[in-house]
Amino acid sequence: MAMASLARRKACLLTRNIPTAPLRFSFSLSRGFASSGSDENDVVIIGGGPGGYVAAIKAAQLGLKTTCIEKRGALGGTCLNVGCIPSKALLHSSHMYHEAKHVFANHGVKVSSVEVDLPAMLAQKDTAVKNLTRGIEGLFKKNKVNYVKGYGKFLSPSEVSVETSDGENTVVKGKHIIVATGSDVKSLPGITIDEKKIVSSTGALSLSEIPKKLIVIGAGYIGLEMGSVWGRLGSEVTVVEFASDIVPSMDGEIRKQFQRTLEKQKMKFMLKTKVVGVDSSGDGVKLIVEPAEGGDQSTLEADVVLVSAGRSPFTSGLDLEKIGVETDKVGRILVNERFSTNVSGVYAIGDVIPGPMLAHKAEEDGVACVEFIAGKHGHVDYDKVPGVVYTYPEVASVGKTEEQLKKDGVSYRVGKFPFMANSRAKAIDTAEGLVKILADKETDKILGVHIMSPNAGELIHEAVLAINYDACSEDIARVCHAHPTMSEAIKEAAMATYDKPIHM
Repeated sequence: MAMASLARRKACLLTRNIPTAPLRFSFSLSRGFASSGSDENDVVIIGGGPGGYVAAIKAAQLGLKTTCIEKRGALGGTCLNVGCIPSKALLHSSHMYHEAKHVFANHGVKVSSVEVDLPAMLAQKDTAVKNLTRGIEGLFKKNKVNYVKGYGKFLSPSEVSVETSDGENTVVKGKHIIVATGSDVKSLPGITIDEKKIVSSTGALSLSEIPKKLIVIGAGYIGLEMGSVWGRLGSEVTVVEFASDIVPSMDGEIRKQFQRTLEKQKMKFMLKTKVVGVDSSGDGVKLIVEPAEGGDQSTLEADVVLVSAGRSPFTSGLDLEKIGVETDKVGRILVNERFSTNVSGVYAIGDVIPGPMLAHKAEEDGVACVEFIAGKHGHVDYDKVPGVVYTYPEVASVGKTEEQLKKDGVSYRVGKFPFMANSRAKAIDTAEGLVKILADKETDKILGVHIMSPNAGELIHEAVLAINYDACSEDIARVCHAHPTMSEAIKEAAMATYDKPIHM
């Protein structure tokens, strides 16, 4: 090993902050932990989405008497019912159709005709959702979590009034109350969502027919994913975005290649464009747009318009102001590092607090929050939470982008490896994309990893583990990776970061 490499490796090891064992306390917890009455809970959670239901199960596993309140009547929140899960079902189904129609023949598989059975496709999605929500109810029963179906709002910092789904009203008491009510679709001025011709992501999951023309307002994760679904099924998709780039949080180099790929899939983009009016009085929808900086207006016509301009924290109707919980100007609940609000005994997690609006982030919040409540040590590092766009190919990332490192004045090295040089990708004819690794120039510590490829959302977790344990690019490069696999591209990119790759 070269002396320079040894020096970088030593420096990287010295910078590591290896997670230590959680703090332990001398007392033990049980179902009766500090309980003053049979009707009082140790933990009450308002919201049964990814953050809420995970927090409930973890609290029960820690021996705390727990109740979870959910207004939807089905657990899993937006993610499971009208978000992450049903969208992934449709992304997979539409991809299968597209492959059968356009790719099978290249592999010697000839199909005389391929048709879309939209009702069957939607039914498969609904079945997956139903089975998973029932699965969470089963986990609640297994862990003895009390489940209340209804809309909860604060009476006091230790009492929640619940209008139950069967029309009754009850009060749920708890020593610790966690707000986990998630987020809702962000509306745009002058645009009314009717979930028929002008739809949110919820309506886009259940269109009764494939629109000939679909306009997507917003070039973020959700808009590009749902645009991909209907584009594969035959819609002409146009994405209108106010900003100058799609997915602004994405690494710039990856973003440019990603946009070119989507354009090859016939997705059209109108960037730096503002929506100033909409007319849905006729059979379709007319969208009036103009340049973001001002200029001549033009009209776009579509059968369906998808409003995908982001999400807002859902805190309305909780009566937070009644008990004095502080929020910021966009409605997010302000919490400290232990997820405590300014009101003693009241906590918040997930989309209702600052940080990435991601289901897996909410889950980690939930676990950490109840660990703090139980006297243990919880921790979530938002800088090390992965993000994935589930298009085809997928784009996954963790850590810093190249633009962020430049802005912060950090000296770094870049290692890249294209899937065109990966044997598995070439063998299965899915060689579009690359792996990009950013590492500290002096210590070789990995600062960011960005992957564009099929199943990038699965590949990224090697990098997530590496970043969480402050690994160097050389650590990944010196780990044996099975051959032939897509994962070898990560090894090669790591080699390119601190030295040179073998296969390029």
